[in-house]
Amino acid sequence: MRANLPGYGLTTIRTGICAAALCVLTACATRLDPAPVVDMTGRGTTSAPVPTAIAPVASAPVPLPPVPPGFYRVKPGDTLSGIARSHGQSNRDVIAWNNLSDPNHIEVDQALRVVPPQAGGTGVTPASASASAPAPVSSGPAVASTGAPAEPAMPAASSIALGWPARGPLLSRFDETRNKGIDIGGTVGEPVRAAANGRVVYAGNGLRGYGNLIIVKSDASFLTAYAHNRDLKVKEGDSVTKGQQIAEMGNSDSDRVKLHFEVRRDGKPVDPMRYLPPQ
Repeated sequence: MRANLPGYGLTTIRTGICAAALCVLTACATRLDPAPVVDMTGRGTTSAPVPTAIAPVASAPVPLPPVPPGFYRVKPGDTLSGIARSHGQSNRDVIAWNNLSDPNHIEVDQALRVVPPQAGGTGVTPASASASAPAPVSSGPAVASTGAPAEPAMPAASSIALGWPARGPLLSRFDETRNKGIDIGGTVGEPVRAAANGRVVYAGNGLRGYGNLIIVKSDASFLTAYAHNRDLKVKEGDSVTKGQQIAEMGNSDSDRVKLHFEVRRDGKPVDPMRYLPPQ
Protein backbone atom coordinates (compact mmCIF):
# COMPACT_ATOMS: atom_id res chain seq x y z
CA MET A 1 0.00 0.00 0.00
CA ARG A 2 2.80 2.44 0.76
CA ALA A 3 4.18 1.95 -2.74
CA ASN A 4 0.78 3.03 -4.18
CA LEU A 5 0.81 6.45 -2.35
CA PRO A 6 3.45 8.47 -4.11
CA GLY A 7 4.18 11.89 -2.55
CA TYR A 8 2.79 10.95 0.90
CA GLY A 9 5.95 10.21 2.77
CA LEU A 10 6.62 10.07 6.48
CA THR A 11 7.50 13.75 6.55
CA THR A 12 4.14 14.72 5.09
CA ILE A 13 2.24 12.71 7.67
CA ARG A 14 4.21 14.31 10.54
CA THR A 15 3.50 17.77 9.17
CA GLY A 16 -0.25 17.11 9.14
CA ILE A 17 -0.26 15.82 12.71
CA CYS A 18 1.52 19.02 13.95
CA ALA A 19 -0.95 21.29 12.15
CA ALA A 20 -3.91 19.49 13.71
CA ALA A 21 -2.38 19.76 17.20
CA LEU A 22 -1.81 23.48 16.70
CA CYS A 23 -5.47 24.01 15.79
CA VAL A 24 -6.60 22.22 18.96
CA LEU A 25 -4.32 24.34 21.17
CA THR A 26 -5.53 27.53 19.52
CA ALA A 27 -9.16 26.58 20.16
CA CYS A 28 -8.44 25.86 23.84
CA ALA A 29 -6.67 29.18 24.29
CA THR A 30 -9.67 30.99 22.83
CA ARG A 31 -12.11 29.36 25.24
CA LEU A 32 -10.01 30.44 28.28
CA ASP A 33 -10.83 34.14 27.60
CA PRO A 34 -14.11 35.39 29.13
CA ALA A 35 -16.88 36.11 26.68
CA PRO A 36 -17.76 39.79 26.26
CA VAL A 37 -20.92 40.94 28.11
CA VAL A 38 -23.30 42.96 25.99
CA ASP A 39 -26.16 45.01 27.51
CA MET A 40 -29.22 43.98 25.49
CA THR A 41 -31.70 46.04 27.51
CA GLY A 42 -30.85 49.38 25.89
CA ARG A 43 -30.36 51.05 29.29
CA GLY A 44 -26.59 51.27 29.06
CA THR A 45 -24.18 50.74 31.92
CA THR A 46 -24.66 52.07 35.43
CA SER A 47 -22.54 55.11 36.26
CA ALA A 48 -20.03 54.84 39.07
CA PRO A 49 -20.96 56.51 42.40
CA VAL A 50 -19.67 60.00 43.00
CA PRO A 51 -16.64 59.91 45.29
CA THR A 52 -17.31 61.30 48.73
CA ALA A 53 -14.54 63.86 48.37
CA ILE A 54 -16.30 65.60 45.48
CA ALA A 55 -19.93 65.02 46.48
CA PRO A 56 -21.85 68.30 46.91
CA VAL A 57 -21.97 69.57 50.50
CA ALA A 58 -24.84 71.66 51.82
CA SER A 59 -23.73 75.16 52.67
CA ALA A 60 -24.00 76.34 56.28
CA PRO A 61 -26.73 78.91 57.03
CA VAL A 62 -25.56 82.50 56.79
CA PRO A 63 -25.72 84.21 60.22
CA LEU A 64 -28.03 87.20 60.45
CA PRO A 65 -26.39 90.61 60.79
CA PRO A 66 -26.79 92.48 64.09
CA VAL A 67 -29.77 94.80 64.28
CA PRO A 68 -29.14 98.56 64.28
CA PRO A 69 -29.36 100.55 67.53
CA GLY A 70 -32.96 100.98 68.61
CA PHE A 71 -34.13 97.67 67.08
CA TYR A 72 -34.76 94.18 68.49
CA ARG A 73 -34.68 90.87 66.61
CA VAL A 74 -37.61 88.60 67.40
CA LYS A 75 -36.76 85.26 69.04
CA PRO A 76 -38.87 82.08 69.28
CA GLY A 77 -41.55 82.49 71.95
CA ASP A 78 -41.55 86.31 71.88
CA THR A 79 -44.79 88.28 71.88
CA LEU A 80 -45.26 91.88 70.86
CA SER A 81 -46.52 92.85 74.31
CA GLY A 82 -43.56 91.15 75.99
CA ILE A 83 -41.07 92.89 73.69
CA ALA A 84 -42.74 96.26 74.32
CA ARG A 85 -42.73 95.78 78.10
CA SER A 86 -39.10 94.68 78.25
CA HIS A 87 -38.08 97.88 76.44
CA GLY A 88 -40.41 100.16 78.42
CA GLN A 89 -42.70 100.91 75.49
CA SER A 90 -46.43 100.62 74.94
CA ASN A 91 -47.88 98.19 72.44
CA ARG A 92 -49.43 101.06 70.54
CA ASP A 93 -46.09 102.80 70.02
CA VAL A 94 -44.29 99.65 68.84
CA ILE A 95 -47.15 98.91 66.42
CA ALA A 96 -47.01 102.44 65.02
CA TRP A 97 -43.20 102.59 64.69
CA ASN A 98 -43.17 99.31 62.73
CA ASN A 99 -46.37 99.81 60.69
CA LEU A 100 -47.71 96.44 61.86
CA SER A 101 -51.09 95.57 60.39
CA ASP A 102 -51.53 92.56 62.70
CA PRO A 103 -49.88 92.93 66.14
CA ASN A 104 -50.60 89.27 66.87
CA HIS A 105 -48.44 88.10 63.95
CA ILE A 106 -44.71 88.74 64.21
CA GLU A 107 -42.02 86.58 62.63
CA VAL A 108 -38.94 84.99 64.22
CA ASP A 109 -35.80 86.95 63.15
CA GLN A 110 -37.92 89.99 62.27
CA ALA A 111 -36.32 93.28 63.39
CA LEU A 112 -38.65 95.59 65.31
CA ARG A 113 -38.03 99.19 66.27
CA VAL A 114 -38.31 99.47 70.06
CA VAL A 115 -37.28 103.10 70.62
CA PRO A 116 -38.77 106.22 69.05
CA PRO A 117 -37.29 107.05 65.63
CA GLN A 118 -35.92 110.35 66.95
CA ALA A 119 -34.10 108.57 69.78
CA GLY A 120 -32.74 105.62 67.79
CA GLY A 121 -29.97 107.66 66.24
CA THR A 122 -30.38 105.92 62.89
CA GLY A 123 -32.36 106.39 59.75
CA VAL A 124 -32.71 102.67 59.12
CA THR A 125 -36.30 101.55 58.78
CA PRO A 126 -37.67 98.22 60.06
CA ALA A 127 -38.10 97.00 56.49
CA SER A 128 -34.43 97.45 55.61
CA ALA A 129 -33.21 96.20 58.98
CA SER A 130 -35.06 92.91 58.57
CA ALA A 131 -34.50 92.25 54.88
CA SER A 132 -33.94 88.57 55.58
CA ALA A 133 -37.22 88.15 57.47
CA PRO A 134 -40.57 88.03 55.68
CA ALA A 135 -43.02 90.78 56.45
CA PRO A 136 -46.09 89.70 58.44
CA VAL A 137 -49.16 89.04 56.34
CA SER A 138 -52.59 89.73 57.73
CA SER A 139 -56.11 89.71 56.39
CA GLY A 140 -57.45 91.69 59.35
CA PRO A 141 -58.02 95.44 59.56
CA ALA A 142 -55.11 97.82 60.00
CA VAL A 143 -54.47 98.69 63.63
CA ALA A 144 -51.81 101.37 63.63
CA SER A 145 -53.83 103.78 61.49
CA THR A 146 -57.04 103.54 63.54
CA GLY A 147 -55.71 104.22 67.06
CA ALA A 148 -55.14 107.54 68.74
CA PRO A 149 -52.12 109.52 67.53
CA ALA A 150 -48.90 108.49 69.17
CA GLU A 151 -47.64 110.74 71.94
CA PRO A 152 -44.61 112.87 71.12
CA ALA A 153 -41.32 111.17 71.87
CA MET A 154 -39.60 112.06 75.12
CA PRO A 155 -36.22 113.79 74.86
CA ALA A 156 -33.15 111.61 75.07
CA ALA A 157 -31.00 111.79 78.20
CA SER A 158 -27.44 110.76 78.88
CA SER A 159 -27.96 110.26 82.63
CA ILE A 160 -30.64 110.34 85.29
CA ALA A 161 -30.71 111.02 89.05
CA LEU A 162 -32.86 108.50 90.92
CA GLY A 163 -34.27 108.30 94.40
CA TRP A 164 -34.47 105.09 96.40
CA PRO A 165 -37.73 103.29 95.63
CA ALA A 166 -37.82 101.64 99.08
CA ARG A 167 -35.94 101.75 102.36
CA GLY A 168 -34.53 98.45 103.48
CA PRO A 169 -31.54 96.13 103.41
CA LEU A 170 -29.87 95.49 100.08
CA LEU A 171 -30.41 91.75 99.52
CA SER A 172 -28.61 91.35 96.19
CA ARG A 173 -26.75 93.54 93.76
CA PHE A 174 -26.79 93.89 89.99
CA ASP A 175 -25.29 91.06 87.96
CA GLU A 176 -25.47 91.11 84.18
CA THR A 177 -25.97 87.34 83.95
CA ARG A 178 -28.04 86.42 87.04
CA ASN A 179 -29.68 89.55 88.42
CA LYS A 180 -30.59 92.42 86.12
CA GLY A 181 -31.34 94.77 89.01
CA ILE A 182 -31.10 95.02 92.79
CA ASP A 183 -33.30 93.47 95.49
CA ILE A 184 -34.38 95.53 98.50
CA GLY A 185 -35.81 93.79 101.56
CA GLY A 186 -38.73 94.94 103.69
CA THR A 187 -42.11 93.95 105.07
CA VAL A 188 -45.43 93.39 103.36
CA GLY A 189 -47.28 96.63 102.67
CA GLU A 190 -44.32 98.99 102.87
CA PRO A 191 -44.58 101.80 100.32
CA VAL A 192 -42.81 101.48 96.98
CA ARG A 193 -42.08 104.88 95.47
CA ALA A 194 -41.26 106.11 91.97
CA ALA A 195 -37.52 106.58 91.63
CA ALA A 196 -38.00 109.32 89.02
CA ASN A 197 -40.64 111.33 87.22
CA GLY A 198 -42.23 109.60 84.29
CA ARG A 199 -45.20 107.85 82.71
CA VAL A 200 -46.46 104.39 83.63
CA VAL A 201 -46.16 102.23 80.52
CA TYR A 202 -47.01 98.93 82.21
CA ALA A 203 -48.88 97.88 85.35
CA GLY A 204 -49.83 94.23 85.69
CA ASN A 205 -48.62 90.67 86.26
CA GLY A 206 -48.23 89.36 82.71
CA LEU A 207 -44.43 89.10 82.76
CA ARG A 208 -43.43 85.77 84.30
CA GLY A 209 -40.98 85.97 87.18
CA TYR A 210 -41.81 89.58 88.10
CA GLY A 211 -45.17 89.23 89.83
CA ASN A 212 -47.12 92.47 90.10
CA LEU A 213 -44.92 94.77 88.06
CA ILE A 214 -44.82 98.50 87.30
CA ILE A 215 -42.66 100.03 84.57
CA VAL A 216 -42.15 103.80 84.48
CA LYS A 217 -40.64 105.49 81.46
CA SER A 218 -38.76 108.64 82.36
CA ASP A 219 -37.45 109.70 78.94
CA ALA A 220 -36.46 108.25 75.60
CA SER A 221 -33.50 106.44 77.18
CA PHE A 222 -34.37 105.46 80.75
CA LEU A 223 -37.07 103.40 82.41
CA THR A 224 -37.42 101.94 85.89
CA ALA A 225 -39.15 98.69 86.88
CA TYR A 226 -40.63 97.66 90.25
CA ALA A 227 -41.45 93.96 90.74
CA HIS A 228 -43.04 91.52 93.27
CA ASN A 229 -45.47 94.11 94.64
CA ARG A 230 -48.51 93.15 96.67
CA ASP A 231 -50.71 95.96 95.39
CA LEU A 232 -50.41 98.47 92.56
CA LYS A 233 -51.44 102.09 93.14
CA VAL A 234 -51.14 103.32 89.54
CA LYS A 235 -52.27 102.18 86.11
CA GLU A 236 -50.91 102.39 82.58
CA GLY A 237 -50.84 105.94 81.23
CA ASP A 238 -50.58 107.62 84.64
CA SER A 239 -47.95 110.29 85.18
CA VAL A 240 -45.94 109.91 88.37
CA THR A 241 -43.49 112.10 90.22
CA LYS A 242 -40.29 111.18 91.99
CA GLY A 243 -41.06 109.93 95.51
CA GLN A 244 -44.75 109.25 94.83
CA GLN A 245 -46.06 105.92 96.19
CA ILE A 246 -46.89 103.64 93.29
CA ALA A 247 -47.21 100.23 95.00
CA GLU A 248 -47.02 98.21 98.19
CA MET A 249 -44.12 95.82 98.75
CA GLY A 250 -44.98 92.13 98.58
CA ASN A 251 -43.80 88.72 97.46
CA SER A 252 -45.81 88.07 94.28
CA ASP A 253 -43.91 85.50 92.18
CA SER A 254 -41.10 85.51 94.74
CA ASP A 255 -40.03 83.31 97.64
CA ARG A 256 -39.73 86.26 100.04
CA VAL A 257 -40.93 89.82 100.55
CA LYS A 258 -38.77 92.20 98.56
CA LEU A 259 -38.71 94.85 95.86
CA HIS A 260 -36.85 93.90 92.71
CA PHE A 261 -35.78 97.19 91.13
CA GLU A 262 -34.35 97.55 87.64
CA VAL A 263 -33.04 100.44 85.55
CA ARG A 264 -32.85 100.08 81.79
CA ARG A 265 -31.08 102.40 79.40
CA ASP A 266 -32.04 102.09 75.74
CA GLY A 267 -33.67 98.77 76.62
CA LYS A 268 -30.56 97.24 78.27
CA PRO A 269 -30.28 96.58 82.04
CA VAL A 270 -27.76 98.77 83.84
CA ASP A 271 -26.63 98.83 87.46
CA PRO A 272 -29.13 100.96 89.46
CA MET A 273 -26.42 101.80 92.00
CA ARG A 274 -24.79 104.04 89.39
CA TYR A 275 -27.81 106.35 89.52
CA LEU A 276 -28.92 106.08 93.17
CA PRO A 277 -27.58 108.32 95.95
CA PRO A 278 -25.80 106.77 98.95
CA GLN A 279 -28.22 105.45 101.56
